[in-house]
Amino acid sequence: MKNTVKRIHFVLIIMMIMIGVLVGRMAQIQLIDTESFSKEKINLIESSVKQRTQEMILNDGRGQFTDKNGVPLTVQKERRLVVFPFVKEMTWPKEKVASIMQHTSATLDEQINTLDKPAVIGETLTSEQAKEINALKIPGVFALNVQKKVKNPVAEQLIGITGENKNVMTKRYNKKVNDGELSINTPIGVSGLQSSFDEFLIPEQESKLLYHVDRRGGPLFGIEVKYTGAGNPFYPVSVQTTIDSSIQQKMENILDEHALKEGGAVLLDIDTNEVVAMTSRPHINQQRSSGVGNRMLVPQVPGSVFKTVIAAAAIDSGIDTYKRTFNCDLDIYNKLEKQAKRKGMLNFQDSFAESCNYTFGTVAKEMVKENKTIIDEYANKLGLVDPVGWQGDVFHFDDFKQFDNEGKGIIWHQDKASTYSKEIAQTAIGQRDVRVTPLAVANMMATIARGGEKKQVRVVDRIQYKNGATLYTFQPQKLQGDHIAPYTAIRLRQLLKEVVDHPKGTGRRFQSLAVQVAGKSGTADIRAVEGKNTNIINKWFAGYFPANHPKYALVVVDLNTESSTTPTNAVFYDIVNTLYPK
Repeated sequence: MKNTVKRIHFVLIIMMIMIGVLVGRMAQIQLIDTESFSKEKINLIESSVKQRTQEMILNDGRGQFTDKNGVPLTVQKERRLVVFPFVKEMTWPKEKVASIMQHTSATLDEQINTLDKPAVIGETLTSEQAKEINALKIPGVFALNVQKKVKNPVAEQLIGITGENKNVMTKRYNKKVNDGELSINTPIGVSGLQSSFDEFLIPEQESKLLYHVDRRGGPLFGIEVKYTGAGNPFYPVSVQTTIDSSIQQKMENILDEHALKEGGAVLLDIDTNEVVAMTSRPHINQQRSSGVGNRMLVPQVPGSVFKTVIAAAAIDSGIDTYKRTFNCDLDIYNKLEKQAKRKGMLNFQDSFAESCNYTFGTVAKEMVKENKTIIDEYANKLGLVDPVGWQGDVFHFDDFKQFDNEGKGIIWHQDKASTYSKEIAQTAIGQRDVRVTPLAVANMMATIARGGEKKQVRVVDRIQYKNGATLYTFQPQKLQGDHIAPYTAIRLRQLLKEVVDHPKGTGRRFQSLAVQVAGKSGTADIRAVEGKNTNIINKWFAGYFPANHPKYALVVVDLNTESSTTPTNAVFYDIVNTLYPK
């Protein structure tokens, strides 16, 4: 008997514990963690409301990007007809609405009868059409400004993408998520400017129309549609870039016409050092999030473009480059080049124009013998090592950077490499360990064209409130560190012009353009791709124009391509020709 009583007591205790756990769980769900349930930070109230609410989002509340003239780059507003499904059960003047829209009522009926949630119907409306429709005051039928993604957006890798990332959301906005100000599922910037400027762009509140429905989708509290939206006149903000969307679109088209698969182009305004256009390939695959990286910010093997650094060092070092000639039948290892590559005896200027490897390998070894760090010094003076994008303190953001994940240049992987003759020669022609970003190369050309003045590259001019007032302006800033002398810049400009003007110059193709171009070509052999020796190369052309009164600096690079199919020079030619047609 005693054992039976004990078993009953035991069972009752277990049941009480289970009931206590259940009550605790109910309290957690109903009272305690209603807006931040579980590690997923689920807003239970919001989820519950969504189950019995149909809504039409007019604006997601996220800040947007514009070009330098205020042209939308990511989203735009359109006047559209918004219709809620419950109108199917109503009698309303659909013939009148169809007439205003210049449709037939049958066409309108066909579109509405398939609705099971609020949707946009028909084409863009004029302001007069919208005014006439709204004057009818039909429940569930509205002519409103609706946010719409820009079709085929330009500068997609530069602007970047957004997406849901609960881990990053929790880490970056933990307090706002815990306070219920943001949902754990709020899209955030994943790459590009969307990521760099995310804390300015994150939405305060969506603007939407909503109504409550029963389990069959019918109106729960009548047919009144409610509007909810941010009442703040300052948000969301817009980020005004320095991009010229017209030039950007033309540059995008040129790359696509020439089927440049991997690489891209950077166009800078030399006076302001702002990005006028920047495009990267491959295109972004939104479904798989591939192609997201901006190749213009990733260090690449530059090939002979790097000879510009060696030339700058040679001009200043005292090495005699005026009277000497160099045996350009030889390669950097003092062996005979293939017959097609032999150039004979050339002076320093002709060596630069025809891109003689022997000359620059020889000169580099002589300079390093006198000063072991001379290549590093001039790479830094020309801005090829450290990031060149705008950075500085912005409000409470210390060392804010406009460019997301801009890479640093590399000259040597190991200090000892700079003491070996073979490695020095390879470095002098932009091979071996050398890696620089196309943005930094464009900035180098702009620096030379300005007479040696180094500036940070801006891609965003300002952040503006919704009412048009300015929240913050990114002022031009100098790039820190030593720079080349004006005399050195003058000599470099002469060498860069000769690359195009010389009868055998590697840029002679550009002689037929309407304006004179100065620049440097580069061909970098990419060995051991997937463990095999291949003929894969990086093909560059970097320069500025018009040569005598520089306005633009331009870099085009075709990465990991076969030498017989590279369109680099054709792309460079067409971009210049677009800006300065004959």
